[in-house]
Amino acid sequence: MAEYRYRAVREVLGGSPIVEVAARYGTSRQTLHNWRRRFEQEGVPGLLDRSRRPRNSPTRLSAEVEAEICELRHRRYRGHPIPDPAWRGRTRCQAPQEPRADHQALRQRHGHPRRTV
Repeated sequence: MAEYRYRAVREVLGGSPIVEVAARYGTSRQTLHNWRRRFEQEGVPGLLDRSRRPRNSPTRLSAEVEAEICELRHRRYRGHPIPDPAWRGRTRCQAPQEPRADHQALRQRHGHPRRTV
């Protein structure tokens, strides 16, 4: 893939119009501009595929909350809570509520099976 991008960038640096090169390589002119800029700044390594993973996730659950959720999930058996003196008198609604998407991501990270209630 980097070789393909390198050939396109060389044509642009050689004086070919960027619109024509983009059409020939089946990409957009904005993408070709990005490749050229990355090549000028980093050389050929700048043309390699990059991770799309975000550098940070400000809304990700904290490690403490993840640990608490995992502990609660381990105490459950087939969707029914196992009695625990520490939770006596508290309902599920009183437990910390986090968005459903966060719970799904947490289950995937920690290898918990999908809930089948």
